[in-house]
Amino acid sequence: MSEPRSAPVTVPAVRTAKVRDGHAPLVMVTAYDAPGARIADAAGVDILLVGDSVANVVLGYEDTLQVTVDDMAHHVAAVARARPGALIVGDLPWMSYHVDTADTVRNAARLIRAGAQCVKLEGGAVRAPMVEAITDAEIPVMGHIGLTPQSVLAFGGFKVQARDDGAARMLVEGARALVDAGAFAVVVEGVPEKVGAAVTDALDVPTIGIGAGPHCDGQVLVLHDLLGISGRTPKFVRRYAELADQATAAVAAFAADVRSGAFPADAEVYH
Repeated sequence: MSEPRSAPVTVPAVRTAKVRDGHAPLVMVTAYDAPGARIADAAGVDILLVGDSVANVVLGYEDTLQVTVDDMAHHVAAVARARPGALIVGDLPWMSYHVDTADTVRNAARLIRAGAQCVKLEGGAVRAPMVEAITDAEIPVMGHIGLTPQSVLAFGGFKVQARDDGAARMLVEGARALVDAGAFAVVVEGVPEKVGAAVTDALDVPTIGIGAGPHCDGQVLVLHDLLGISGRTPKFVRRYAELADQATAAVAAFAADVRSGAFPADAEVYH
């Protein structure tokens, strides 16, 4: 699906994109605004995740627990205005799907109205009823298991999950429960390579890995991480550019030109 596309990417197209069935691996990156969406879409990615990672990547928070449905709707709308051909996934933030089924569906609908084409939520079997309720409302759902950042307090930090056989089996069963409830794809984060492969083998819908090894049906990275503008490099990140250094140098050159009187020059002045 990473070839130049002639039509927008849809949920049904993603649902069937299993590598074992001959599909190319899915490519997903985060996008939080229109410029980021345009860059990623022009590069040919399949899926744009408007992630709650906007909290720590863009808004300066320590974790993802601070963003609200209002915040997420704001950023989803910004991405949607770029009119990308990639599928737009809106992340349901912490406490937007944990308590009441009716509120969960309403919160999912808010992200759809803002411009998302589907929503994502975190957790395994315990979230299956919410997945079922959202899908019953004709809203497609992407699951997210393993290292789920909204569980950072319960985990005691950002730690690799499912390191033993029992935890791995629970993770696989949780993924199956999400799919049985209607999830069309599952993000697998922060687990050993063999666990990522086991989840992928167990599901008939695609898995998208982040720190879950090479055997998933696709991979996702935070756009700012791969561009080198996030100031962090987790083990699972590969930097494809160092744009923070280039941007700093560009601003420093502008500042020097202003202070020396070299900017603006005659070409940059209206006559």
